[in-house]
Amino acid sequence: MNDLIAKRYVKALLDGRDVESATAIYNDLKTISAAFGDEKFNSILASSEVKSTEKVELVISFLESSSDELKNFIKLLGTNKRLDLIPEIVTELESKIAKMNNTYTGVVYTNKELSNDYVSSIEKQFSQKFDVKLTLSQNVCDYDGIKVDIDSLGVEISFSKERLKSQMIDHILKAV
Repeated sequence: MNDLIAKRYVKALLDGRDVESATAIYNDLKTISAAFGDEKFNSILASSEVKSTEKVELVISFLESSSDELKNFIKLLGTNKRLDLIPEIVTELESKIAKMNNTYTGVVYTNKELSNDYVSSIEKQFSQKFDVKLTLSQNVCDYDGIKVDIDSLGVEISFSKERLKSQMIDHILKAV
């Protein structure tokens, strides 16, 4: 439910904006969003003893110099008691700005670390395939095979040794 509300706020924020101004808003909100990792900050925002105007002033205090539009946006969130939506708004803003720039990020999951050249070649091939600028990071985990996940594009491509074995067994059993 919160992500739907965040999408509406992001749509209103980005309406009629260019990439530079949207990125500036994103950077300011990202600074605020980092504070949500602190328990004390979250307890202050959740407290019923602290007035909403004081909560808004606290959130605005994280910004060194920002536009009046952003301050008014934060005041609107405070009035509607939705300051806790800022991390979701930042996530949604990040994906919208990525679409505006045509740049995306993804993750390569493997059980062994791949060389940087290999990851770069995967980036290059996927960039050409989807006609985007792509940056891949590596996640070494217990996945037996290789999986490329580009969440913002809705793409997940995987090759699993277990799946290959089971398909070969099925094929052999059907042939017999």
